[in-house]
Amino acid sequence: MKPQIDVITLAVENLERALAFYRALGLESPGVTATEFAGDDTHPAGAVVMFRLNGGQILALYPRSELAKDAGITQGPAQSGEFSLGHIVATRDEVDALLANARAAGAPVTALHDRPWGIYSGYFRDLDGHLWEIIHNPTSTDATT
Repeated sequence: MKPQIDVITLAVENLERALAFYRALGLESPGVTATEFAGDDTHPAGAVVMFRLNGGQILALYPRSELAKDAGITQGPAQSGEFSLGHIVATRDEVDALLANARAAGAPVTALHDRPWGIYSGYFRDLDGHLWEIIHNPTSTDATT
C-alpha cells in the first residue's frame, strides 16, 4: 500500500447543513450529488458532498446512517475527539482568520496557543463534532492554504 490518503469521509447528520458550513470556510463543492441513488434499510443511498483538496485529495461528507450501512457496521452514537484533521497555513494571521471564519459559521473554537516547539494553533469542531486543528509551523516550508 502506498503511504497516502486519497479520500477522507466524515459522517454527518445533515448534508445541506454540513455543506453550508464547509462552504462558509471557503471550500468549494458542486453540492449534494448522487441523489438519484435511493437506499433502503440495508443498502446505502448515494447522496454525498465532495470537496476537491490540494494534492488531489477529496473530503467527502456522507450521512452517518448511510456510512454505517455502506461499511456494514452498526451505527453508534456520534463521538469525536478520537482524532483530529490538521490544516497547515503559512502564517499566524491565517490561523486566526480561519478560526474566526469557523466561529462565524457556528463552530466552537478553542483558545489559540503557542507550543514550546514553535507551533501556533487552535482547534474547532465542525457542526457534527469533527475536530480540526489549524496550524502554523514557522519551520515548515510546505504550508498549503
